[in-house]
Amino acid sequence: MTADSLEKELVKLRQERQVFKAQGKLLENFVALVRSPLKADLLRNILQQTVDFSEELTGAERGSLLLLDKNGAVTDYFLTRKSGSVKDASQIIGTVMDKGLAGWVLKKRQVGLVKDALSDPRWINLPNQPYKARSVLGIPILKGQDLFGILTLMHSEPDIFNRETVNLIVIAASQLAVFLENALLYTKLDSAYKSLDKAKVQIESYSKMLDNELKKGRKIQQNFLPVENPHIPDWLITSRFHPAKQVSGDFYDIFELPHRQLGLVIADVCDKGVGAALFMGLFRSLIRIFAEQSLQQRDAPVPNASGSDAKVPESQSPPSIRALNAVALTNAYIEQHHSQEGIFATMFFAVLDTESGILHYINAGHEPLFFFKSQDEYTWLGPTGPAVGILADSRFHIKKIALAKGQTLFGYTDGVTDAASSSGERYGRQRLFSTLRQACTSPESLLQCIEDDLSRHMGAANLADDIAMIALHRLPFEERLHSLRK
Repeated sequence: MTADSLEKELVKLRQERQVFKAQGKLLENFVALVRSPLKADLLRNILQQTVDFSEELTGAERGSLLLLDKNGAVTDYFLTRKSGSVKDASQIIGTVMDKGLAGWVLKKRQVGLVKDALSDPRWINLPNQPYKARSVLGIPILKGQDLFGILTLMHSEPDIFNRETVNLIVIAASQLAVFLENALLYTKLDSAYKSLDKAKVQIESYSKMLDNELKKGRKIQQNFLPVENPHIPDWLITSRFHPAKQVSGDFYDIFELPHRQLGLVIADVCDKGVGAALFMGLFRSLIRIFAEQSLQQRDAPVPNASGSDAKVPESQSPPSIRALNAVALTNAYIEQHHSQEGIFATMFFAVLDTESGILHYINAGHEPLFFFKSQDEYTWLGPTGPAVGILADSRFHIKKIALAKGQTLFGYTDGVTDAASSSGERYGRQRLFSTLRQACTSPESLLQCIEDDLSRHMGAANLADDIAMIALHRLPFEERLHSLRK
């Protein structure tokens, strides 16, 4: 091996060692950045070290690193420690990016080697320039097509930087580009994680607040339901209520009226959640208010069996029929004031004469109720009109049944028949009827049997819709006697 070739090999080895040192330093810095809780401060410190290290690597006297955004605008800058602070740095940067070597590197995206600044038009000597430069290197910090910054190295003597220096700093710059890409991505990711953590805390706080509000809503809604069912001689009344969510659109109501009348309501407001729950309270209140008002009126317009409204004299209109006018009045109110919301409710409203056992009812689009005359004989009380709140001129036909001693009326919302198993199989009306026939011994046992059978059917599946159930039973003499003895 000749002396020249040996010298070249030694130079190459020195360069490789310096590049390896640069790579190791950048890797060490990146690991420190990842581990540090103060990412922004550490990144600036690392970039400052990188500029100083580049100066040391090339033998430059001064240097600067300009960081660029994707549009080529300068976002930050770093000077070697020997450069000190520069007065009017932003003005100088603007000039060199517009007309100087840095601007040339930005446009060409290639290394700019200035052997003598006095004769190279790419270098601008400014009147207030804080240093004199003769040799200059402008290096783009590139990764692929992405330009992260421009590194500028300077020396006060001409022809200091040669091709070997250029090759060395280009390798270091490529490593710096990788570091900058990873560092910027990591800091963005870290910032995103912090934002997510902050958002998570806010969401959890909001969720907790919302949950508390829903609990309040649930409590308020439960206050709309009867605290306890009325105790009427010769009658047993039982009910169940299971909301699918914290608040519900289903409801039932049982309330005493003048003239020994008893109002019974079971209804299902369309939709679910808070909106349905709010309208549930409205429907429940309107039915009660209009029922009581209608009973106080001597001549009330009543939808009769033929479906036409007529002025029925009080002497010919039983109190139960007058009270049922609440359905038509509620329908008119909802359609007039809330038609834009598209809210309606299926509803069964009945008024029972507790002495005679005569029950007049309107079924406004609701699930048919089961009327058990005996354990083997039953009939369905199907719809007698449309849902409440759809059309202002809807007609609601009134029908009646007579509950003799020992007979039972059972009502429910479609959450019962729509309850699904884990495989998606609906509970259905047929299975409900089968359970009713087996359990029709008392209102309490009847509803309990349905709940137990629903639980077996659903298994681990969640309740998809609200459930409300009521059962009305007229005691025969022996059951009443047994009840009195208790």
